[in-house]
Amino acid sequence: MPDQPADAPAMRPDLLDPRAVLLHESAADRAEAIRRCGRVLVEVGAVAESYVDAMLERENSISTYVGEGVAIPHGTAAAKEVVRRDAICVVRFPGGVDWDGERVTLCVGIAAKGDGHVPLLAALADILLDPERARTLREATEVHQVIKELT
Repeated sequence: MPDQPADAPAMRPDLLDPRAVLLHESAADRAEAIRRCGRVLVEVGAVAESYVDAMLERENSISTYVGEGVAIPHGTAAAKEVVRRDAICVVRFPGGVDWDGERVTLCVGIAAKGDGHVPLLAALADILLDPERARTLREATEVHQVIKELT
């Protein structure tokens, strides 16, 4: 695995609770996959329950599919008020989920207060643009692999 460049944006380790990494999930469709991501963020105490609906609302206005089998579901700007703390979740769907004609196997759900999503997305983009690191995340079968790649 290549080392990160010194100027690469870093993902804060406190953003990813190990309980928020689920690697063997399945979902019938994109809405169910988003709900699963939202529930994980609720379960780790990062967001209120209403954030899940805001994630679905965001998806209905613009797809969160970013390519290479990855989607980054997140809530609407109005939902920031129900975010308790910045956090991410990583939910892997080995069987894939149809995402409006694309096949998604990895969802990285995001919750951020204020402008917290900007550095978070920059760090995530840096990781996902590295083909080796992105592949490691898509194929991870152990929680520690995901945490190592993202922190």
